[in-house]
Amino acid sequence: MSTNWAGNVTFTSAQVVSPASADDLRALVRGSSAVHVVGSGHSFSTIADTTGTLVSLAAMPEVFEVSGHTVRVSAGMTLAALAVRLEAAGLALHTLPSLPHITVAGAISTATHGSGGRSLAGAVRSVEVLRGDGSVVELASAGAPVSMGGLGVITTVTLDVVPTFQVAQTVYEDVAWTTLLVRLEQIFDGAYSVSAFVDWQGGATLWAKHRVGDEEFAFPGRPATEPAHPVPGQPASRCTLQGGVPGPWHERLPHFRAEFTPSVGDELQTEYFVPRSRAVTALRALAEMSTVISPLVQACEIRTIDGEPQWLSPAYDRDSIAIHFTWVPDTPAVLRLLPRLEEAIAPRPHWGKLFTVPPALLAARYPQWDAFRALLAEHDPKGVFRNEFLTRYFGSLTSAGPF
Repeated sequence: MSTNWAGNVTFTSAQVVSPASADDLRALVRGSSAVHVVGSGHSFSTIADTTGTLVSLAAMPEVFEVSGHTVRVSAGMTLAALAVRLEAAGLALHTLPSLPHITVAGAISTATHGSGGRSLAGAVRSVEVLRGDGSVVELASAGAPVSMGGLGVITTVTLDVVPTFQVAQTVYEDVAWTTLLVRLEQIFDGAYSVSAFVDWQGGATLWAKHRVGDEEFAFPGRPATEPAHPVPGQPASRCTLQGGVPGPWHERLPHFRAEFTPSVGDELQTEYFVPRSRAVTALRALAEMSTVISPLVQACEIRTIDGEPQWLSPAYDRDSIAIHFTWVPDTPAVLRLLPRLEEAIAPRPHWGKLFTVPPALLAARYPQWDAFRALLAEHDPKGVFRNEFLTRYFGSLTSAGPF
């Protein structure tokens, strides 16, 4: 793996190693001065990069242990593989991201959310972490899940699970922008999960994932008569089944099927979180910039996430709305635009996607920022897992500030 999935990040590591046992992993970490773990490579930022050894957990032994309402799993397992194992046991996760191809640890470390009201990090009971000195600790603090690889190598994750359930997905077309804004609260509370894809030209399409047995809501727009893809012109065969046909949770909650190459690939991504209380204000501010957004955007998806206690979750301590941009692969043009968007809506960005918010501003938007910096210093005192990304936002081991 020399680049990330989208190809916009070339890893600076001299080598990528895939240890096949706990002993091999421990020896590798203890013998390295700089290590970082890469998951599926689906991040668009340099969050997983390192000048030292890049580690993939794909070859590690699989762990899957159910205990009551929790499951302990190997960190490098993909969510698609985990979902199949859970379904066979009559269990489910409360959420899955749009792409089930990403790894468990990669998803929680970046606070990746998905269908339903919480990010996957919101289901974490504890993480088992291999530290730079070779010791293994189990961490259950609110600072541990969304740690961006900075505490050590997450080897296993214990997650809350729920009984399996059925979901039906329906796409509603031709929803007016004004209708979306006026009825925003009703619309996003109308199903187990709702995504609004907006074209910034005055229209929206709703993807409603309805949990079978829940009360049904009358969505605006008209039900689509043909399968749809979030990015216009792309084959809908890659997407999970629509048309209101019930099916297992893991075959409806993601937008994309696990058996296909995820999404388009030729793209860049950004995701901004703002408090749900000022969602309409933020969306109107972005709409005023539609003429500069439209030429660069392939798709824009809006979803909601409940407030959660994980320190560095963008939805920390506040119900939020997430505004996700899939951009054309023009990195210079996208990076020129992002500061304008960020100044207009003052967001917390998704850690694994493109953003330009300065460190000092980010620090002011996270009440537990200094507590997380202390956690980094406690568990990685020699900076084995500290990379350029972490140093940029949380400082070096000797610095007093966030940058």
